[in-house]
Amino acid sequence: MPLAVERLELGPIATNCYLVRSDPAAVEAVVVDPSGPAADIRLRLASLGAQCAAILVTHGHWDHLLGVADLAEGTGAPVHMPEGERLLLESPSSFTPPGIPIRAWTPEVTVRGGEVLELAGITFRVLAVPGHSPAHVAYLADGCAFSGDVLFFGSVGRTDLPGADWATLLGSIRELVGAGSPDTVVFPGHGPATTLGAELASNPFLDELRAEQESAGSEPPAA
Repeated sequence: MPLAVERLELGPIATNCYLVRSDPAAVEAVVVDPSGPAADIRLRLASLGAQCAAILVTHGHWDHLLGVADLAEGTGAPVHMPEGERLLLESPSSFTPPGIPIRAWTPEVTVRGGEVLELAGITFRVLAVPGHSPAHVAYLADGCAFSGDVLFFGSVGRTDLPGADWATLLGSIRELVGAGSPDTVVFPGHGPATTLGAELASNPFLDELRAEQESAGSEPPAA
């Protein structure tokens, strides 16, 4: 049975927060990137008859951290985030634009890529996908990829930010494509869901990856 995934657009720049359950009747959920008020997230969980069992953070940019501390404190759910970006949550005032209120929190679990997390009856594989941020990760589970700000519908993550790099980002997308299948559903940090196949077939930023496939004698997967 496919995962039950609820998308909430939260915060001042409509960042995606995902409530992920092993099936629609599951009473435990994993929250990916709590990007807005914890009260909004908890109300939606309550409407689903679920509780937050764990929190996954893809990277440390402020818009993905807005509700982390309050949600963790209110539910007791452990926070998992990239080791290389934990300081952005532990000392958010040093990295957050003026007027953006983020409470500091120390993540209970840090990841680097390569870990397997068993949470709420779901097996998540952690994939290192730097490039948009230095220690960015994606979480893969049951044909789904929670990609943060690495890959979007028709676009990719910004590389004009501190610690970002285009060549590294492209390499990470190559890794993401290799870790999934064409029909893997991509749940990005902003905008609608897509699939790896659709993006490899038509995303204008991935011409280089398409050229690599053509030179290797294979066609891009159908959208």
